[in-house]
Amino acid sequence: MNQETATVKLSDSRGESGQQIGKVVHYFDKAMVAVVKLTNKITVGDIIKVAYQEKEFSQKVESMEVNHEKVQSGKAGEEVAIKLDQESHEGAVVYKIN
Repeated sequence: MNQETATVKLSDSRGESGQQIGKVVHYFDKAMVAVVKLTNKITVGDIIKVAYQEKEFSQKVESMEVNHEKVQSGKAGEEVAIKLDQESHEGAVVYKIN
């Protein structure tokens, strides 16, 4: 199975579970915006978890942009910009929480 299409499940001690939907390929620290290369679908209103090394946080996706245009959803293969509530880093893994 191709790594791009492989499903990676998240399950932690708080009982949250989810599916990996992408990785942060660029992070704008002053604006706190992450550009996420998607491997699965995401929609405004979804709850995501952003994990990098030992740090992770969850938040609701309030808005997304593709090429500076607001969108309601993104699909595998696209790069979407998401405003984050907390600091992140390039290489962070993004999960959609079920």
